[in-house]
Amino acid sequence: MTITHDDARRQNFHYRLLRDAVERLTDSVPGKLEITKEGIVHDMMSPGRPHEVTAGLVSRRLEKVAPDGIWAHVGTPDVEDEPEGIKRHPDIMVIAFEDMQGDGPFDPRTIIAAVEVVSRSNPDNDWVGKVRDYPLLGIPVYAVFDPRTGTGAVMSDIHRTPEGPRYATRKDFVYGEDVTIADWTISTDGLPRYGDVGE
Repeated sequence: MTITHDDARRQNFHYRLLRDAVERLTDSVPGKLEITKEGIVHDMMSPGRPHEVTAGLVSRRLEKVAPDGIWAHVGTPDVEDEPEGIKRHPDIMVIAFEDMQGDGPFDPRTIIAAVEVVSRSNPDNDWVGKVRDYPLLGIPVYAVFDPRTGTGAVMSDIHRTPEGPRYATRKDFVYGEDVTIADWTISTDGLPRYGDVGE
């Protein structure tokens, strides 16, 4: 199928409408809002302790083994590719400090790896939607940690398919094993599970 200039303009206009809606709603609705080709994704629950502790531990462990100048960033801004019509917010973005400079969303092509901690309220967003969207954005490595099951996966090696770019390699892991994300290996010992005492 060939996309004409008019089709691209309509898609771009549609995406900008969605982005404006998300920006207006962000402070007035709970949870997190993101944009995919299917529309707005709303993860209704704010992350709980196991989610946030997992993101914090993984971020710190990555920064301990990565070279100076590589951050495992948690927080804002989003990553955005307007032509693709996608705006996502990874829990952790592994990125060079120099690529964090400036204003606006991060360029997804500067992200070394995206890391997600699976949401209890919307696991398909992390296991399905982002597995589809991150290779479209050109993010070379995507790691998923799932506190529901104590398992995860690291996906890499983007390749072309009839449905668009997809990850060719998936390495599954269970909590307690070491896991390699991009060029750095970290422990998954002590990562919390949903339902752990103290949640």
